[in-house]
Amino acid sequence: MIEDGHLISTNPASGAEAGRVPVADEKAVIAAVERAREAALWWQSLGWDGRKTRLLRWRTLLVERIQELAELAELESGKPVNDGIIEVTAAVEHLDWAAKNAKRVLGPRRMRTRLLLAEHVGHLEYQPYGVVGVIGPWNYPIVTPIGPISGALAAGNAVVFKPSEYTPVVGQWLADTFAEIVPEHPVLQAVHGLGDVGGALCRSGVQKVSFTGSTATGKKVMAACAENLVPVVIEAGGKDALIVDADADVAAAAEAAVWGSMTNAGQTCIGIERVYAVESVYDKFVDAVVEKAGKLRTGQEIGPITMPKQLDIIRDHIEDALAKGGRAVLGGADAVQAPYVSPTVLVDVPAHSSEMREETFGPTLTITKVRDADEAVQKANDSPYGLGGSVFGKKDAIRIARRLRSGMVAVNGTLTFVGMGNLPFGGVGESGFGRIHGEDGLREFARAKAITVRRARSLLPAMTFERTPAQVQQIVKALRLLYGRKP
Repeated sequence: MIEDGHLISTNPASGAEAGRVPVADEKAVIAAVERAREAALWWQSLGWDGRKTRLLRWRTLLVERIQELAELAELESGKPVNDGIIEVTAAVEHLDWAAKNAKRVLGPRRMRTRLLLAEHVGHLEYQPYGVVGVIGPWNYPIVTPIGPISGALAAGNAVVFKPSEYTPVVGQWLADTFAEIVPEHPVLQAVHGLGDVGGALCRSGVQKVSFTGSTATGKKVMAACAENLVPVVIEAGGKDALIVDADADVAAAAEAAVWGSMTNAGQTCIGIERVYAVESVYDKFVDAVVEKAGKLRTGQEIGPITMPKQLDIIRDHIEDALAKGGRAVLGGADAVQAPYVSPTVLVDVPAHSSEMREETFGPTLTITKVRDADEAVQKANDSPYGLGGSVFGKKDAIRIARRLRSGMVAVNGTLTFVGMGNLPFGGVGESGFGRIHGEDGLREFARAKAITVRRARSLLPAMTFERTPAQVQQIVKALRLLYGRKP
């Protein structure tokens, strides 16, 4: 809600005010980017080690104040404090890895010469863009934005961060605490508002944008950035699948399925929404999932749905699944009791239902019986999304994981790839493109620049009008000698 020029954030469970921040108009966004442009020059001048020291100090501050941040996340999003602590833990991992590895990944290096320019030596550098815009989500308002923010900062950029309108207070806290560590210049700023502020950021003169959110909004971000050919990283929605093979540890698979689908009340882009279990373990797996999910307490382990309109989507998906022949073995039609949704497990849901095709973003899970792992892979890949996924099994688990059309897969676990700072994070298809985290994530926030330096006179001059026919023939002979033989 916007009132008197301020965005008011409320707790989704109680409706109580969680805080308020000033709303930025287009001029304010442009001014923030201009400040960031100057700050970026100073930030770059610190060099790899200077930036590393400051980023690690911010990491330490997050650890020291982890309880405060987790409680703020609970106040604003309804997320249980313990879940918030785990989220901060993952954020700290990504910040630490980016700070410690940026120089190794992005530092200048000498490249081996090649035949055509044997008299030259090559150099490869990764240069920061300057100012990066980061548009963050509400479901994980700490770890998700810190991924691109840490990568962009470690690479030498300044950042203008637009948090979700549902979690602006957490976003401002991140910017404020960074300013405590780096008070000299506004290297990390937050701007607040609704979707129009995100659009203004895309058009403000930033050199790159990293977006996390729904696929529909991601397309709008891309369209706005396309006006000025601003490159983007898009981490959008998901409909992730878990495959349970015949030789899986069924109890472990059930525990992981419940965590992967129900954590954060199912409001997780990489959450497990579909399970394909091989028929020999299907019944045992369903029983185990129902038993474990049935123990979760709504209002405690299962927090509220943060975005009110999501309640209607969750309800519609459940009702559509039941109307088309699905059965609820836990929860069901009465699971949605605003602002909460009780854990719901559905079976026999047809593949064409919205519960199977569209992102639900709630604590629901469908379980489908399949003949074997091959059928499971085929069904899992029959989706426009391709973000994450999971496989439980022994002998063929890795082989199955490689066949899943997704950017990430956890074997004998769920969501675990998000906790490894050295692995890239991102999807394919309608789940987006580009990567955050890891070496690939660092490279997203720097331009590759090639430099060649002449070190001697050309023995076989190729790139000049002064070459002779005889010299061209010598080049052809050298080419045949080096590359003309069949492998």
